[in-house]
Amino acid sequence: MYGGYNRSILENGIRVVTKRMSHARSVTMGVWVDVGARDEKPEESGLSHFIEHMIFKGTEKRSALQIAKEFDAIGGQCNAFTSKENTCYHAKVMDTCLDTMVDLLSDIFLNSVFDPREVERERGVIFQEIRMLEDTPDEHVHVLLAKAAWANHPLGRSILGSYETVAAFDSETIKGYFTRAYRTERIVIAAAGNLEHERFVDMVARSFDGPKRQEPFPARTPAAMKRIVETHPKDLEQVHLCLGTPGVNARDPRRYACAVLNVILGGNMSSRLFQEIRERRGLAYAVFSFLSLYSDTGSWGVYVGVDRENTDEVLDVIVREMNQMKREPVGEEELFNARQYLKGGLYLAAESTDNQMTRVAQNEINFGRHVSLKEVEEHIEKVTPEDVLEIARDMFRDDAVALTLLGPVDEKTSYEQRLAFS
Repeated sequence: MYGGYNRSILENGIRVVTKRMSHARSVTMGVWVDVGARDEKPEESGLSHFIEHMIFKGTEKRSALQIAKEFDAIGGQCNAFTSKENTCYHAKVMDTCLDTMVDLLSDIFLNSVFDPREVERERGVIFQEIRMLEDTPDEHVHVLLAKAAWANHPLGRSILGSYETVAAFDSETIKGYFTRAYRTERIVIAAAGNLEHERFVDMVARSFDGPKRQEPFPARTPAAMKRIVETHPKDLEQVHLCLGTPGVNARDPRRYACAVLNVILGGNMSSRLFQEIRERRGLAYAVFSFLSLYSDTGSWGVYVGVDRENTDEVLDVIVREMNQMKREPVGEEELFNARQYLKGGLYLAAESTDNQMTRVAQNEINFGRHVSLKEVEEHIEKVTPEDVLEIARDMFRDDAVALTLLGPVDEKTSYEQRLAFS
């Protein structure tokens, strides 16, 4: 036990981790599978996301309507998400309804029937989801950036899949992938809130009882980013610009320095890019940087929505600020403020049962152990100006930068010339 944290392993290999928050009146539970979009073959692209949708469409003893009604009857919130590397089915209820939540989540997770009629109906819903993404340029440009940056690697594919792959899925395809990919050693059941670990483990052990699955599953292949510039002309009011560089993976000790760099460059309202592009020059409303950390690789990126005539100027500012991070160590005040911002976000998020559930699950998946808030805080405090300078020099390189522009764009050669990192 560590600060309310507990861990157990069921006989079939499923790991159970909990975080007790005795002041809360709720419990959030998540069934995590260490399988996501990057684990799919090209013809399977979108299968993990399709399964996520189908899980709620009926089991051997409950219809989709009954599942919805039973969650509503206890005032519960239930949802799911698919990422590049994980799929999670989660719910939040009052602590007095924990047993009902475990029963419902275990039923939909283990006993979904993947009815062919429901598959056909849900296919149309996913087509609409793909179209909605394509109609949302500030989100679509991130998908286009990943495709350009990671080329033919699975990390470059959309989590939603394509019209072609989704159209080909049927009930048997979905069942086969579910059986093959959802192996017990890849499953983590996490919970946070007002609960007792041993009681929760007993509930889970009864509900998720079953043999350990031994089917082979292919290992993930590493990815490398190369220099590329892509333009996607579209009749829009703005140019949506996304620039990406290599980053660090989720287990890399340098992730703390990378997080500090991200905050300083574009992670909040006082960041260099936000202040220069929005506040001083008034060139954009939306401007921010972001990190994507995976099990074996990662990336850093920046997004800006800008008028066509200001695109060159904005790109010049971004490149200039990136080069500045490579040339000079950040000042102590700027570093102190970035550390405080990260620590504040860390502890504020910790007050939520949803966030605590996610933390214990991701720590188990990435590290196989609990990583306390204190440990993270100590690592953040240890980041030096030299650490930030070194990580900037590693990440911002001429040979590994991806630029994607969506909207009323010019020829890509003009943008290519502006990507120069000293």
